[in-house]
Amino acid sequence: MELKLLNEAGQSSSNVTAPDTVFGRDYNEALIHQIVVAYQANARSGNRAQKGRSEIAKSTKKPWRQKGTGRARAGMASSPLWRGGGKIFPNLPDENFTHKVNKKMYRAGMCSILSQLVREGRLSIIESLSVEAPKTKLLASKLKGMGMASSVLVITDSVDENLLLAARNLPNVLVVEPRHADPVSLVQYQNVIMTRSVIAKIEEMLA
Repeated sequence: MELKLLNEAGQSSSNVTAPDTVFGRDYNEALIHQIVVAYQANARSGNRAQKGRSEIAKSTKKPWRQKGTGRARAGMASSPLWRGGGKIFPNLPDENFTHKVNKKMYRAGMCSILSQLVREGRLSIIESLSVEAPKTKLLASKLKGMGMASSVLVITDSVDENLLLAARNLPNVLVVEPRHADPVSLVQYQNVIMTRSVIAKIEEMLA
C-alpha cells in the first residue's frame, strides 16, 4: 500500500510503499483490547499489602459475653466484619498480575492498531525528524508547523540527545524507538509520526 510522505510543513510531497501485512490489516477490536489490557497488567508491580485477621494488633479476648447484652455475638476485635479488623482475602506483595499473550497475537494486534491509525489518518510518515539544539521551543514549533499541536507519538529509528531533551518538557509528546513502541501509546496519542526508515524495522518486528 502507499502512504503519504509529509515534509516539515505537513504537506504531502510524495508516497512511500508500506507492507499490507502491517499497515493493511482488518480492525480486530477484541484482540486490541486484549493486548492493551495485558500490557497494562504486566506493568503492574505487587507492592501493596493488607493484613489478615491473624496479623492485626488487637486482643484476641472476647469483647463481651455471648448472651444477655442485646448486641450481636463477637469473638474478637480483629474480625473482618469490624472496622479496623483484618481482611478476609488480603492483597499480598507477591501478587501476580501478569497476562500471557502469544507472540503471534501480540504482533497481529499491533498490526491491527497501525492499520486503524492509517485508516483514521492519524499516522504520518516523514523523512526524518531532528532539532539543531536541545530546545523544547524548536521541537514544539516544528510539530505545530506540521499541524500536530495535540498529543504526538514520534517513532524514529534513532533518538539523538537533542531530540530526546527537546521532547522531555512537552507533556503530550513522546519520542521512542520502534522497539519501545507499545500498544497503549499507539492508542492513547492522537497523532503518530513515523520516520521513513522505521517502516522496514516495524515490518521486520511484526510481519
